[in-house]
Amino acid sequence: MKKIQSLARATVLFAENKGPWGGRGSAGGGGKGDGDGEPGGGPRNPWSQPPGGGQRPKGPRGASAMDQFSEMLRGGFGGGGNSDGGSGGGGPSFGGWPAIRLGLLLFAGLWIFFTCVWRISPQERGIVTTFGAYSRTLESGIGLTLPWPIEKVKKLDVTNIRTLTIPSGTGTNFVLTGDQNIIDLDYSVRWSISDPELYEFQIVDQEKTIRDVADSAMRATISLVGKVDAISAQRSLIEKEVERRMRAILQGYRAGIRVEGVAISRTDPPAQVNDAFKAVTAAQQEAQSMINNANAEAQQVKQRAIGEATAFDKVYDQYKLAPGVTRRRMYYETMEEVLSKIDKTIVETGGVTPYLPLPELKRRMPEPPEAAIAPATTGGVK
Repeated sequence: MKKIQSLARATVLFAENKGPWGGRGSAGGGGKGDGDGEPGGGPRNPWSQPPGGGQRPKGPRGASAMDQFSEMLRGGFGGGGNSDGGSGGGGPSFGGWPAIRLGLLLFAGLWIFFTCVWRISPQERGIVTTFGAYSRTLESGIGLTLPWPIEKVKKLDVTNIRTLTIPSGTGTNFVLTGDQNIIDLDYSVRWSISDPELYEFQIVDQEKTIRDVADSAMRATISLVGKVDAISAQRSLIEKEVERRMRAILQGYRAGIRVEGVAISRTDPPAQVNDAFKAVTAAQQEAQSMINNANAEAQQVKQRAIGEATAFDKVYDQYKLAPGVTRRRMYYETMEEVLSKIDKTIVETGGVTPYLPLPELKRRMPEPPEAAIAPATTGGVK
């Protein structure tokens, strides 16, 4: 314990720059000089400050480099540094630049880099605005602009084909046909961006505009066709006509939108009259089938009549060349056709009965009894 107390007293003496010989320039210790060989002075105090008025290194002994760096940063950013240290109260410096200035310079460099250098993909285009007004369009590659907020860049994908479904979700879309019938119609529109500048600044809500234009074009087209044609027969023609109308309207709006195609996915009657509609459709299909069969038969009869008339014309040409031969030939052909359908045999030869009803006799001949044609049965042989 005594040893510890002696060590503490010695530490206090060292902190006060006093030693057993007294401090430099002090009256204590009976010395007048500082021990540097001047007359009347003893040996120099080993705990006094070095010659020339220099100061001891600031901070406690054994302080790590990290502690010193943290203290320096606190002083540079307004930390509580003491008045006798540092570089005249201006904070720490790195190569002549204060830390806060270096931080501001780094922030400005990052801000300029991230707001002035733009990478535009091959499928994109960059719309540049200067204080909100259109300035130019950046093509694919690396583009340079003024920093934000002077110039802003908005990237638009001009190659992506977007799909808009009408109606959205599971709703209904009733459309009136040309024959005053109602159908429930579902279809989709495929579109892409053709002009980024017009697309961005000409129309406020692009998707709503496309939906309204598609609905108008579809209703105008369906109103020109009947119910049956709208359901199945002319679906492809309706799609092409709606696409043509949409392109004309959007071109008039200068919307910067290209319509890639229209596809009808469903055309059904309203659910309330679906059963009656199916019955009417079946009856119409049956009537159309009967009409088609009648037309086919009439065509066959017409072709057969044309063939017979052609054959008669050929016979007439031969008759004009040899009337007698043609009359006899026609007589033989006619008699052969008539007599081949009756059950009679006529023989025109001398000494033979001219008429033999052979088929009639055969029909009148009684059939033999079954006992006569059955094989005779014999008894068993013992």
